[in-house]
Amino acid sequence: MSDPKVVTMILAGGQGTRLYPLTKLRSKPAVPIAGKFRLIDIPISNCLNSNFRQIFICTQFSAESLHRHIFMTYRFDNFTKDFITILSAQQTLDNRDWYQGTADAVRQNLRFIRRYGDHVLILSGDHLYRMDYRKFVEFHIQKDADITISVIPVERSQASQFGIMKVDPYARIVDFKEKPRDEATLDAMRTSESVFHQFGIHSNNRTHLASMGVYVFKKPVLFELLESTSFEDFGRDVIPYAIQKKNVFAYFFDDYWEDIGTIKSFFKAHMDLVAPLPRFNFYDEERPIYTHPRFLPGAKLLESDVQYAILCDGSIINKSYIRNTIVGIRSVVRKNSVLERVVMMGADYFETPEQKAENVRLGRPHIGVGENCIIRNAIIDKNARIGNHVKIINERGIENEDRENYVIRDGIVVIPKNAVIPDNTVI
Repeated sequence: MSDPKVVTMILAGGQGTRLYPLTKLRSKPAVPIAGKFRLIDIPISNCLNSNFRQIFICTQFSAESLHRHIFMTYRFDNFTKDFITILSAQQTLDNRDWYQGTADAVRQNLRFIRRYGDHVLILSGDHLYRMDYRKFVEFHIQKDADITISVIPVERSQASQFGIMKVDPYARIVDFKEKPRDEATLDAMRTSESVFHQFGIHSNNRTHLASMGVYVFKKPVLFELLESTSFEDFGRDVIPYAIQKKNVFAYFFDDYWEDIGTIKSFFKAHMDLVAPLPRFNFYDEERPIYTHPRFLPGAKLLESDVQYAILCDGSIINKSYIRNTIVGIRSVVRKNSVLERVVMMGADYFETPEQKAENVRLGRPHIGVGENCIIRNAIIDKNARIGNHVKIINERGIENEDRENYVIRDGIVVIPKNAVIPDNTVI
């Protein structure tokens, strides 16, 4: 089979309100992950590893840091037709509205993809997974599908969080329900074990097929569906309509996939990364995850006790106790501190001696974690300043709370970007 002609659109305009305060100053796809990457690096890397290199990225909310990261990271030379182009939401003479949803974002940019490819691959910019899109597109072409949706098996208890598919024995989608909740609908949308086995998947108590938000369209079909309707969202509007009129198929995916949609799921995904055998592997040399090269020195440990941790470039840990923790780029953990189950995103720069002197003059902590701190079950965003003798342990056992210099979600304390936590603070 010759290489299919595919143009990719990555939808990276998400506001990510459920990830607040990590999304207070940035869009969801720009949120740092695993100490040195950003969420947008995942779909872009999957595309590059699949040799799909004509990529448009639709952006909208708080996009400055996302744009800067993409411009600094992904550049092709002048002797290729490959590209990564940002399509930022904008007002035109024909349209004064911002993107109203995923389908509307693509609709407003159809003119840019008109001359590229026979198929359009549409991706979300904020999921964690590794996928060979070539196999996905090959399945789509073999089935002569108008639309193919990548689906993942989930348990009944998870089904209400996703768009759920019902398929026939040939993998054609015959029904779709967006986040079904009532028992009768969940029963009706159940997938039998025989269908799972037919596609080489062990059900393992999983009973439903969830949409991953990964689509491939025949390009004329995409244009027809979007130009002849006012649908705003793929999952809510376009897919249910298309199932009744087009050949829509499901591509079965049974590997790690996580929608990093909440503080709880974000924290859980990171805790999995520090396990001895994490379900998502950042160490795959054949299919690397790319990001901005920073040319930082290696991590430095000074008489520290560290287990089950990821220590990123430029980090310095001084006589501290670290467990089940990710220490991001340029992080500094000072003497006699304890970090257990912590996601520390690091810093955008090393402070100079002059800046540290200014901190002392202002009575402000240096960037990083001070001396004699105890931090458990927490996320520390970039450039946070945590003073000496600070305890971030959710001492009151609060599930959800918003304060000026911290937020608690599902019992996890989140210290926002640039926050200042003075000496002797107890959270």
